[in-house]
Amino acid sequence: MRVYEGVRTEDGCRVTVDGRNLELRHDLRNHSPTGAEWGYGGSGPAQLALGLLADALGEELALRHYQLFKREIVAGFEQQGWILTQAEIRCWIAKVLSSQEGM
Repeated sequence: MRVYEGVRTEDGCRVTVDGRNLELRHDLRNHSPTGAEWGYGGSGPAQLALGLLADALGEELALRHYQLFKREIVAGFEQQGWILTQAEIRCWIAKVLSSQEGM
């Protein structure tokens, strides 16, 4: 199970998956060429949400749900740093998908 971590450094925000740099997937959508951010609802958090979901769930689900993930999860991350597991992301998407089935 993958573990994602975001930390602030002197050089900016660093996001890793199992200790390696997370690919933010600018190839899918380029919201923030300057990189990841979190703790609010802007373009940096959108890029982070896309990268996290693409890594944890695949491109199709990421593209459909990253803006919601940004609003519900990434915008609420603590400014100093955070840790999130792939299991937590899968739990979130399961709730989203089950709520959409009821519509």
